Amino acid sequence: MFGARTISFVGSAFANVALAFAVLELTGSKADLGYVLAARTVPMVVFSLVGGIWADRLPRHYVMVGSNLISGASQAAIAALLFFGNAQIWELAALAAVNGASAAFFFPASAGIIPQTVPEPLLQQANAILRLGRNGSVIFGSALAGLIVAATSPTTGIAVDAASFLIAAWLTAAMRLPSSLKMEKSTFLADLSLGWREFASRAWLWTIVLQFAVVNAVEQGSESVLGPVVAKEHYHGAAGWGLIAAAQAVGLVVGGLMFLRARPQRMLLVATLGILLTVPFLFGLAIPLPLASVLVLSFAAGLGIETFGVLWDTTMQQEIPQDRLSRVYSYDALGSFALIPLGLAAAGPIAEVVGTRATLFAGGVISVTATLAVLLVPEVRGLRRRGPVVPHEPAVEAAV
Repeated sequence: MFGARTISFVGSAFANVALAFAVLELTGSKADLGYVLAARTVPMVVFSLVGGIWADRLPRHYVMVGSNLISGASQAAIAALLFFGNAQIWELAALAAVNGASAAFFFPASAGIIPQTVPEPLLQQANAILRLGRNGSVIFGSALAGLIVAATSPTTGIAVDAASFLIAAWLTAAMRLPSSLKMEKSTFLADLSLGWREFASRAWLWTIVLQFAVVNAVEQGSESVLGPVVAKEHYHGAAGWGLIAAAQAVGLVVGGLMFLRARPQRMLLVATLGILLTVPFLFGLAIPLPLASVLVLSFAAGLGIETFGVLWDTTMQQEIPQDRLSRVYSYDALGSFALIPLGLAAAGPIAEVVGTRATLFAGGVISVTATLAVLLVPEVRGLRRRGPVVPHEPAVEAAV
């Protein structure tokens, strides 16, 4: 699983750089880039609940294999269209939608599979190690992708991503999971209802998901759509944007290393405070600051994102029963990703009306406000890490 996820994220780092500049080369439109990115996110939202139910019903690694194969095929088709010079925006959007639909099955399966591989006291370290592999690959992948895309073409970056999905599918298929986790036979609606009850009964869970519905829409729209535009105008295009992405990945890696040992008791409080580190990066792009300063802010954003990511996954795996975990993760994904298509589609047109700087500044203010609001919830401030369960020896009666 570690090898598959790491290799796949190397490819994703290439795709993130390549797709943005492929669209900008085709039309030069910020709005078109937003529409293509939104086209991938909409199916992730639509199919997330179905993906969560199937990830709880089927062996989760087989769900991941199927998702990787479909994603690899869709990326290969995009690479072929770009290579032969026949690519149209609607075709890129349609294939991005296929990729997004397959990701809706992969995400809940990959999140729910971790407690099946390690005991509870090691969950945080397992989460940190898996994320270290992902983030280390992004450092290498983003920097290399920027250089290769700048030296060749976006087609190369997309082709690398397609190959990485196929390798990840082969590695994941070799996993062997214990067969102890089985769902009772049930209907789709009953499974859906049970997952909803688990989700809605925890105030800390649904309030943070609401927070990220806003934060993800604002920050994804700002960074994914407007970031490459700022880089093209001020930071040497794909090469500069690749360095910025790599700096954020360094912050992610440092955060992962930190949480191999750090074990804060109030996990959600520390996680929420970490997200505030993402906002100065938006302000830095808005000004825009010199590249060196933006690299520092991107690093800080990565540190904050990783702080949240490790502690959020550990909290979910601690608090949610294993046989329902993928379904609850799917509700998490549904809420957290629901507004991303709107943010991606709206960022370009808004920037064309009010300007890129004003749009980025407004995004930062909205993100801060949504994050601080979550701290008003007592469970977010007070939920604590559970200690390891220590088995007790049965009492021995004294001989009479």
